[in-house]
Amino acid sequence: MRFLLDEDVNPAVAEIGRGLGLDVVSVHKIQRNGFDDDSQLHYAAADNRIFVTRNRDDFIKLTIDFFQVGHVHAGLLIVPHSLPNNQPARIAHSLRRWHERYQGNISSFQYMLDFLTT
Repeated sequence: MRFLLDEDVNPAVAEIGRGLGLDVVSVHKIQRNGFDDDSQLHYAAADNRIFVTRNRDDFIKLTIDFFQVGHVHAGLLIVPHSLPNNQPARIAHSLRRWHERYQGNISSFQYMLDFLTT
C-alpha cells in the first residue's frame, strides 16, 4: 500500500510515516506542490498511490467525476480536522493504524474513500 500526501498535509507526516515503515511521499518532496487537484489525483492514480488530503469536499467531487468518466484512482483518504496539521506524528500514526487495519483485507482500493480516525 502506497500513499501520496497532498500539499495541505504537513510534509513531516511523510517523513514520520516512512520511519513507521509506510511507503509515503509528500507532493512537496517530489516538487508537485501548486498543481491543481485533478492533476494531483491523476498523478497518484498513475503511481498507484492512495491520495491523502485535508480537502474533503473537492476530492469527494473529483472521485465522483473520475468514476463517471472511467478514470480509476487508487483510493482517497481524508484527514479530518480532529487530526491537527501541526501534529504530524498524530496523523502519521493514524495513517499507520489505517494501513494495518486494511493491509491485505481489500484487493483493490479503486475509488475508495475513507477518513482517518484519531
